[in-house]
Amino acid sequence: MNEKEDALTKTYDLMLWLFPQIGKFPKGYRFILGNRIENGLLDICEGLIEARYTKEKLHILKAVNIKLEKLRYLVRLSKDLKLISLKKYEYLSREMNQIGSFMGGWLKATNRASK
Repeated sequence: MNEKEDALTKTYDLMLWLFPQIGKFPKGYRFILGNRIENGLLDICEGLIEARYTKEKLHILKAVNIKLEKLRYLVRLSKDLKLISLKKYEYLSREMNQIGSFMGGWLKATNRASK
């Protein structure tokens, strides 16, 4: 597997794990914060798929990287509001960091190829 497949697989696996967790958020947070987190992950997944099949990878990957950073703050807010446990937050942080590492490698390779 390479960076693009790893990033996409990790993102998909994270969605499978996280979406049921968001379903347990209290109603008031589920529709505000939960939807933002779900949509953020879906946007990241869609962006990675798009980058995989287009020539304009660099611009897309940079945009996806920003979305990942936004997602990190939303997940942190969920932890601070005690919507997810510290243990789940640590797991999410590790997974998002791995996705970021894979994307960083993909970005670096794409950047080198475009020069």
